[in-house]
Amino acid sequence: MADPARGPEFVQEIIAAPEDIDELGHVSNVVYVRWIQDVARAHSNAVGWDADAYRRTGGIFVVRKHEIEYLAPAFAGDRIVLTTWIEGWAAASSPRMTRIARADGTALARATTLWAYVAVENGRPRRIPKEIVEAFTDVRS
Repeated sequence: MADPARGPEFVQEIIAAPEDIDELGHVSNVVYVRWIQDVARAHSNAVGWDADAYRRTGGIFVVRKHEIEYLAPAFAGDRIVLTTWIEGWAAASSPRMTRIARADGTALARATTLWAYVAVENGRPRRIPKEIVEAFTDVRS
């Protein structure tokens, strides 16, 4: 049986751009971090939670920790599939998983990001509103 706290997967395809390439001729590690953040933001927007919606709650998610395991290099022009989902929920934080692969299925990286929900005015942890949790766990979305 599926964990009800685990949200459905969100998938986004991109193309590795020439400016993503480092001095070794493959996509830079820094770009992977950007992709992880970009797909998280796209997922959030897709379920109705853009930056303005968060600000209206008085809170916003910030990255507390990234863990990335690099498995294979990506190159300019590669079609990249970013898959992300919320793994679970705590009072003021949420781990998000991300898989990065080539469109042919070759695994490139996997990551866990711990997102903390904090007050906009002072950066202190806040309880995540149930409306946010519901938006990410509603399989009807």
